[in-house]
Amino acid sequence: MKKFLALLLALVMALSLFACGKKDNDADKAKVKVGFITLHDENSTYDKNFINGAKEAIKNLGLTDADYILKTNIPEGQECYETACDLAEQGCNIIFADSFGHEGFMIDAAKKYENVQFCHSTGTRAHTEGLKNYHNAFASIYEGRYLAGVAAGLKLNEMIDAGQFTKEQAKMGYVGAFTYAEVISGYTSFYLGAKSVCPTVTMDVTFTGSWYDEALEKEGAQKLIAGGCKLISQHADSMGAPTACENAKVPNVSYNGSTKSAGPNTYIISSRINWAPYYEYAIKAVMEGKTIDTDWTGDLSTGSVVLEEINDAVAAKGTAEAIADAKAKLEKGELHVFDTSTFTTRADDTMNAFKVDYLKVDADGHITSYMADVDTDQAYTGDTEVVHDGYFAESEKRSAPYFDLEIDGITRLDTKM
Repeated sequence: MKKFLALLLALVMALSLFACGKKDNDADKAKVKVGFITLHDENSTYDKNFINGAKEAIKNLGLTDADYILKTNIPEGQECYETACDLAEQGCNIIFADSFGHEGFMIDAAKKYENVQFCHSTGTRAHTEGLKNYHNAFASIYEGRYLAGVAAGLKLNEMIDAGQFTKEQAKMGYVGAFTYAEVISGYTSFYLGAKSVCPTVTMDVTFTGSWYDEALEKEGAQKLIAGGCKLISQHADSMGAPTACENAKVPNVSYNGSTKSAGPNTYIISSRINWAPYYEYAIKAVMEGKTIDTDWTGDLSTGSVVLEEINDAVAAKGTAEAIADAKAKLEKGELHVFDTSTFTTRADDTMNAFKVDYLKVDADGHITSYMADVDTDQAYTGDTEVVHDGYFAESEKRSAPYFDLEIDGITRLDTKM
């Protein structure tokens, strides 16, 4: 009888603990409210990618539409601060923003609402601000761009073999938004991926001065095509460049999502950051009362860097296999995107003129040392050595990119800050 009572008591206690655990879990979900701020809406491939990641994270965490607030079309100005404050007043205890220019306003909001966590994607200042409730996040998208570049280089080779142009005429074009490290790192890694399989490739880059301007992006792509570029890629957020490519029948490598529906005859592949893993990590940290990393960097292994579908109707034969091989080497550490033996540069009046005091190269033009501006300040002075073991260590010192060098083979047609 005593054994029976003991077993019965144990069973009651176990059921009670289960019920409490379930209540606690439900309470965790109930007490979290998430705010999302995006620069544009789903018409922008960039912001659509963030919005999709946000919705995926909410679903994966078992939260509902009532547990988050999405604010779209928030400019990089005072309106961002006001929106962040409004979300905090509405009960959000974690707030995300997605655009580089949101950072200062998110920091101001974090200082005002110390009990709310503020997470900013693509920013650079979290590790120097010293705020416990302000965080930066990025991903090693330069690896995704490198892999997309491999697809581009193979397409150039196919076109050369078909007699469409000579190997000396293998020139790509790139439509960028601003002359920021994030953009420079992206187009340089794309170029190096193409160069790994098409050694004679060169690339022209033009800038729009805007993250999203369909007319300027289309015009930029058209200018590059008129200048002899045989393939176009981009770091700008509209359908301008892909549309121009489809109209001109010029192959295109997109960014932030597949543009196959708009460019079925020219789209090859696209790389993008999957923000869902970071959103899940940060929201779960709040739910569990844990600390969020000051700087968080996702990569191929976390599922944060992904490639969209290859358009087999346009891509060169063997593209999938070549990408898989390069991806495996990146994951094993056998390949580094910014391997200093694979490109050359210089520091003089014609290239990297403002970095003469921070950049060292050998007699062959290979980088041996570079003091990058990792601890962002208004003087933009180099403060951190980022070259070691034969490669430029992108995103190892902070999550946001800091590769901001000009290299041989890439020509900037203009600049936009």
